[in-house]
Amino acid sequence: MSATIVEIELPADEFALSRTLSELENVEFEIERFVAQDMDHVMPFVWVTGNDGEAIKECLERDESVDSLERLSELEGEWLYRMEWVERIQTVVQILVEEQGSILAAFGDESGWQLRVLFAQRDALSRTYDYCQDAGLTIDIRSVYRLDDGREGRFGLTDEQQDTLVAAFDSGYFDVPRSITLTDLAADLDISHQALSERLRRGQKSVLKNTVIIGDEDRED
Repeated sequence: MSATIVEIELPADEFALSRTLSELENVEFEIERFVAQDMDHVMPFVWVTGNDGEAIKECLERDESVDSLERLSELEGEWLYRMEWVERIQTVVQILVEEQGSILAAFGDESGWQLRVLFAQRDALSRTYDYCQDAGLTIDIRSVYRLDDGREGRFGLTDEQQDTLVAAFDSGYFDVPRSITLTDLAADLDISHQALSERLRRGQKSVLKNTVIIGDEDRED
């Protein structure tokens, strides 16, 4: 069976850092990566974006889902934390690990958590979903696609869009300043100026949607 990528949403109050998300405004979390401490514990490295670093730190220290935390880095308006979550949160993450699910992206704000997860087998997704249901979690599956659906499977690109983006990149179209004009690139690809413009726009939109923006299908075009 083929590998499957799924985008899921969880309510903020049913996953990690819910107290911090409810108490502070304009706070966002992005999980950089997970590191397995042992078979039963997974430690997340989390980027936090907000207005007041000290208020965020104090709230995280009171957050019932956080067992321990350490601030590792500080940028302007962003802080990197290494955290250990309490058992009920660890269990959710652990079931993903046991089902060989790789969390490709995870983003949390006041509206909830959005995760993109890669499963080696479709059956693992079904078992994970059943587990979350049994645990009383309100899991919302937003999209599911297989990696053998062609090259478009991972980033939502058609073959033409991917070929065009690669050609544009190799030709220096995205350089500053540009090494080639849209007209010249269209001539090289033997397509019209308008067709190239539309293909680039749609291709870039698909890449952004499937890499930078997750779990937000209600955005306007």
